[in-house]
Amino acid sequence: MLFGSSGIRQRFDRSLMETALAVGAVMGERFPDCIVGTDTRTTSPVLARTILAGILGAGGHARFTGIAPTPSVAYSARTVTAGCMITASHNPEEYNGIKLFNPDGSSFTQAQQKEIEESLKEPHWADWRHQGKECSFDALTPHKKAILDAVSIDPGLSVVVDCGNGVGSVLTPGLLTDAGVKPVCLNCNPAGHFARPSEPLKEYLGYVGEMVKKTGACCAVVHDGDADRMMAFDNKGRYIDGDHLLMLFAEHLSAKKVVTTSDASMIIEEIAEVHRTPVGDAFVSEELLSWGDFGGEPSGAWIFPRHSYCPDGPFAAALFCEIASGCDVARRLDAMPAYPILRESIQNERAREVVTGLGAANPTDGIRVARENGWYLIRASGTEPKIRITAEGTTLPGAKEMLEQAKTLIRQGKTA
Repeated sequence: MLFGSSGIRQRFDRSLMETALAVGAVMGERFPDCIVGTDTRTTSPVLARTILAGILGAGGHARFTGIAPTPSVAYSARTVTAGCMITASHNPEEYNGIKLFNPDGSSFTQAQQKEIEESLKEPHWADWRHQGKECSFDALTPHKKAILDAVSIDPGLSVVVDCGNGVGSVLTPGLLTDAGVKPVCLNCNPAGHFARPSEPLKEYLGYVGEMVKKTGACCAVVHDGDADRMMAFDNKGRYIDGDHLLMLFAEHLSAKKVVTTSDASMIIEEIAEVHRTPVGDAFVSEELLSWGDFGGEPSGAWIFPRHSYCPDGPFAAALFCEIASGCDVARRLDAMPAYPILRESIQNERAREVVTGLGAANPTDGIRVARENGWYLIRASGTEPKIRITAEGTTLPGAKEMLEQAKTLIRQGKTA
C-alpha cells in the first residue's frame, strides 16, 4: 500500500509531488472543506501547494494554516470535514509525506486509506465554473487555548524545551510561557535543517540532560519534527523511557483502561487494564475510538481522547510540566517497577515471508507471545530486510529466555 502506519512518507521526489496532487484531488471531492498545514521542511511549501492545487481543482475548499504542529491541524479538523498535514514526522530532512485526519483528530483508518488509494486511479477534477477556494486559517490559537484550559502548572517552573527546529517551535515555548513556565529553549527556531536527528531518542539527546543539571531546571520536554511526539527528562537530568512515561501519564490521569502497542513494557499492566495494538500510533488511535481512557506508545506518541485522538506533543509537554510542578518526578520514577527489555535484529532477505509463516496476519505487525514471566514480539521490519525481536522478562534471565524462545521459533519456522 501507498499508506504506511502513519500516512504516506517517502523521500521527496517527483513521484511524491504527483501523489500529492492526486491525493489532494480525492480529498477535494470527498471532503470538500479541508484544513492543510505543514512542518518546517524545505520541501513542505511546494508539497502543500500541490495538495492545495488538487483540493481546489476538484472543487473543494481549503483552509491553509501554514507552519503548524500536526496535533494543531488534527485538533482544528473538528471545524471542517478533514485535516491534511504535510510532514515526514521524525524522518530525516530529505523525506516528506502526507497525514490525513478525521474531524475527531483520529488518523484515517486503514479502510479509509485503502479507499483513498484506490480512488487515486480515477480523475477528480471540477470544470472551470466549480473550482474551489482557499483561505488562511489559524490552527494554533484554538489548540493552545484548549491545552491551557486543561492544565494547571505552578508558576515559575523552569523547563528545558527542545523542539529540534521542528513545528513545535511555533507553539510549545509560547504555550508553556502562557502557562507560567520559564522555558529554557534549545533548537526552538523553525528550520528546514535540523540541528539534531528529529526522532527524540536517548542517544541523540545527551546535551538536554546536561542542560537540565546546568540550569537547575525541574525537567525537560523534547519534540520530533511535527510535534506529535514528546519525550522528557526528569529533575536529575535523566532521560525517561517511553514505558515509564506511559505509566506516569496513566497514573496522573487515573486512567484504568490504557491502549498501547505490542512492544510496550508489561509494567503498565500493573496499574491498568490494557488493550494492545500493532506498533503505530494510528492503531492506538483507532482502538481508542471504541475503548480506553488514555493511550500511547513508547516512541513518544501520547493520545488523550477527551482532547483529541491525535498524538499531541504540546499537550503532553504541558501535562508533564503539570506533573513536575506537583511532585519530585525522579523519586516517583524510581518507585516504579522496571523490567529488562532486550532487542535484536536478524538479517533475512525473506523476513516478511518468514514472519507470515509464523502465523502473523501482517508481517510488519508480527506476532506477540506472552508467558507467565515475560513476552516476546517477532516482526518484519517495514524498511529493511530484517526480522526484529523484542523480549521482556521480570528478570534479566527471564528476558534472555524470552529472546531465545523467539529465536528458536524463527529457526524452526513454526507458530507458537
